[in-house]
Amino acid sequence: MRELLRAGLAELGLDPGKAEKLEAFARLVLEKNRVMNLTAITDEAAFAQLHLLDSAALLRVADFRGRRAVDVGTGAGFPGVPLCILCPEAELTLLDSTGKRVDFLRGACAALGLENAACVHARAEEYADDRREGFDLAVSRAVAELAVLCELCLPLVAVGGQFLAMKGTESDEELARAARAIERLGGRLSRVVDYRIPTSEVSHRVAVIDKVSPTPQGYPRPFGRIKKNPL
Repeated sequence: MRELLRAGLAELGLDPGKAEKLEAFARLVLEKNRVMNLTAITDEAAFAQLHLLDSAALLRVADFRGRRAVDVGTGAGFPGVPLCILCPEAELTLLDSTGKRVDFLRGACAALGLENAACVHARAEEYADDRREGFDLAVSRAVAELAVLCELCLPLVAVGGQFLAMKGTESDEELARAARAIERLGGRLSRVVDYRIPTSEVSHRVAVIDKVSPTPQGYPRPFGRIKKNPL
């Protein structure tokens, strides 16, 4: 796995020397995955590509250095933990609604010595009460409609910041459906970046949404309403 990671990081123009710590995180996830459902991807090469290098590719889309970022619905720590490892100048909040996952991430970050990571157990729509527009960047690989993700993420982003939504390349219709939500929540779709995951033939996409005005009060709504009636 390490050599594959080194090659992928070099392809991205990132420090190949960080491959060892990325691999150490992978080992922690795969070990814990024996007793907790963290990932369906257990093949080492696929894990390195589809989790670690896919997360690393975000650093070619936005500059995280010196910025406060939140990973909404981080799950097993993607893309947040790889971003912490690869960009120690960033401050990452790893946000998830499942306590056991957050407990795992706290232990993993401590074991890896990641002082720029904060692991928070909370629902995004409730966390916005405390940290409304408190981040420069929000990122998410969560499996949800973009309109739903926008209502969970954009309220956390300060005006002038960005929400980076990681999606598949066949998401044109989903992007179109989310146009109304993006505008209502104070965002503007600035660009769509399609990229090939290094060392693989798999292509993914990042929708870059600029925060151009404050999110109106009343958003985000309770999650049940968001899911039942997306904007």
